[in-house]
Amino acid sequence: MRHDPFRWPEMRPLHRRLRPWSTLTALVLVVVAGLSGSASAQQPTAGSAAPTAAGSAAPTAAGSAAPTAAGSAAPTAAGSADPTAAGSAAPVEAPAPTVDAAAPTAAAPTAAAPAGAGSAAAKAPGELPFYEVLARRPHDTSGNYWLPKGANRYGDGTDMMFIAVLALSIFFFVAITVATVYFVIKYRHRPGHKAQPSSSHNDALEITWTVIPTIMCVFLFYYGWRGYYRMVTPPQKALEIQVIAQKWAWNFVHSPVGVSDSNLHIPVNTPVRLVMTSKDVLHSFFVPAFRTKQDVIPNRYTYVWFEATKPGTYRLYCTEYCGRDHSQMKVNVVVHEPGGYERYLSEADASSQVASAENGAKLYEKKACIGCHSLDGSPRVGPSFKGIFGSTIALKDGTSVAGDENYLRAAILNPQAQARPGYPPSMPAFEGQLKESELMSLILFIKAQK
Repeated sequence: MRHDPFRWPEMRPLHRRLRPWSTLTALVLVVVAGLSGSASAQQPTAGSAAPTAAGSAAPTAAGSAAPTAAGSAAPTAAGSADPTAAGSAAPVEAPAPTVDAAAPTAAAPTAAAPAGAGSAAAKAPGELPFYEVLARRPHDTSGNYWLPKGANRYGDGTDMMFIAVLALSIFFFVAITVATVYFVIKYRHRPGHKAQPSSSHNDALEITWTVIPTIMCVFLFYYGWRGYYRMVTPPQKALEIQVIAQKWAWNFVHSPVGVSDSNLHIPVNTPVRLVMTSKDVLHSFFVPAFRTKQDVIPNRYTYVWFEATKPGTYRLYCTEYCGRDHSQMKVNVVVHEPGGYERYLSEADASSQVASAENGAKLYEKKACIGCHSLDGSPRVGPSFKGIFGSTIALKDGTSVAGDENYLRAAILNPQAQARPGYPPSMPAFEGQLKESELMSLILFIKAQK
């Protein structure tokens, strides 16, 4: 009879065939458990690195933070044309952990406005408010080999699902690969070896490889669905913040106070619900430390919620390609210690009532002007602010106007009414979106760009 190298041996009983694999299975489980254990063991070490760094930096910050803020903050905000200024953290010394420690003495935002105004007025000229110092700190990059640091109360389920799927994938990859290599070597064609007849059917084996994967899929679906349902169902009394995305910046509006900021400020241990929309194209809100991601869509609202458990500064990304400066659309999330969020609202609201070129420089970043208008004379999507005040402005219809306060006001509130040639009509109208003090601050800032 002719030797057939592709015929399989007759199937032995299931328990005898699986017995050689019990040792291998146990070994793989031990390796996977060791990987998971080492990843979880690294978490306290990574988490403790941040307090150590903050603690070691505290003396330096205490001694030099004020000169740094006073000497370099104003030129950076007013004179820099770097498009990354709005999205990346500035190299400011990390403050001592006691920056927010005094915050619990602050009252509610509505009652503490006079106190906030007093504290804002007491600041030295050019000194950054405490919330700006926190927002400019380097964001937290701690974590373990597998995942970044987790700071959301309901993000643990996401981590467990990731570890479970990863462990199952490693186990079956190793098991199938080893079995394949073993069978290829054992039953390869060799001279003098007769091929054995193959078995056509085995009920026990077929039931086993059907039932076990089905049970695994049911458990993965149940725990995944439960975690998803929890993360998309916010509590009834969650703090609500409006989010407006546009090319290429974020704007977070805290109601009912009306404070707006390009960085997200939230209180610790408080559920926060974001109501998000986009002015132009599709964006995507993603905070790795919170394990939350949600698309931000024009002409409709989307929602996301979380409850931050660890005070600190974390990174927020746009993870949907939205144009030329998509990679620069990243800002910081500041999680305040108890009382710090109320203090932030009070001082930020008091500061926004004062018209000044310094506040105009902040609005230049927060309102995404920095993405389209340079300060060094180079044209971008829109004309540069340098030298625009006091010059003669040529309009698209062939006429010209004087570049005075009236022109700047009209160009901000309704830019297409006096459009300039050579630039696309991409600037949104700010009519009804700016307070009078904010509008005057922007005009003062533009006037300062000689």
